[in-house]
Amino acid sequence: MEFHITLDALPFVFALICVTLGSRPRLEDAPPRIVEHPSDLIVSKGSRPPSTARRRVAQPTVEWYKDGERVETDREDPRSHRMLLPSGSLFFLRIVHGRRSKPDEGVYVCVARNYLGEAVSRNASLEVAILRDDFRQTPSDVVVAAGEPAVMECIPPRGHPEPTISWKRNNMRVNDKDERITIRGGKLMISNTRKSDAGMYVCVGTNMVGEKDSDPAELVVFERPMFLRRPLNQVALAEDTVDFLCEVHGDPTPTVRWRREEGELPRGRSEIRNDNTLRLTQVRAEDEGTYTCVSENSVGKAEASGTLQVRVGPFRKYSFHLLSLHVWGEG
Repeated sequence: MEFHITLDALPFVFALICVTLGSRPRLEDAPPRIVEHPSDLIVSKGSRPPSTARRRVAQPTVEWYKDGERVETDREDPRSHRMLLPSGSLFFLRIVHGRRSKPDEGVYVCVARNYLGEAVSRNASLEVAILRDDFRQTPSDVVVAAGEPAVMECIPPRGHPEPTISWKRNNMRVNDKDERITIRGGKLMISNTRKSDAGMYVCVGTNMVGEKDSDPAELVVFERPMFLRRPLNQVALAEDTVDFLCEVHGDPTPTVRWRREEGELPRGRSEIRNDNTLRLTQVRAEDEGTYTCVSENSVGKAEASGTLQVRVGPFRKYSFHLLSLHVWGEG
């Protein structure tokens, strides 16, 4: 009878299955032969996966070794969490893994023996997946002006396999298909930021154990002052009233002030109204010049100017008095 040893890597377990080939016993037995070797595995701590290994025929003696030492199973110690199944599979009731003790992690090899010889599998490593709780670097709040780039950065918790990084904004996954958005390593980069990019961002570290969220960080997108209505150049007659308009938008709300390039604003005859309009009353020739609206907030400054020309002569005011009124008619 000829025995072939099949070593399967089931999810989170090593399974060794012995199968006879052919329907009739051969005249001569043969030594075991490994036809499928174990694969490297990464498993979750505390996992207890099912095993589908089953015994079909009689099989040679199977032993497992970890890091060169024979693995103790339930056959030697009924309390062991490692079970050697009748099929030859090495089954873990759970994966034991701690900060100081890692008894299940290592390099495994199986050895199948019968009276004609033995077969040794290739090495296969068993690693335990972990994902720590603490982020090595959490993202920080960022303040930018619209149109500027914004960069947030985090370093995920230590883990194995190394965690991948994604980002959430206001609890929704960030769409990295947006051509303005790049996620590279632990960096989230947004070019040409918009007001709609503002919000609470969370860095997410993920591996097969699960995912961890960082503390949130806020992206604030301010807007520089922008003129909705600008002051215009004006020509006025002496003694007229003149209004220079200045309507601005921005976030934070910009402050507005006026200045005259040629000196001070006319004293007693200038007023800045609630809508930021500069009103000049009873204008004179000496009021001519350039008047500038200056708008400023924490992310920018903008200026817009208008000129004033005053026409003085030869215009004069005349008073007319009605001395008498005569009406003629037929009658």
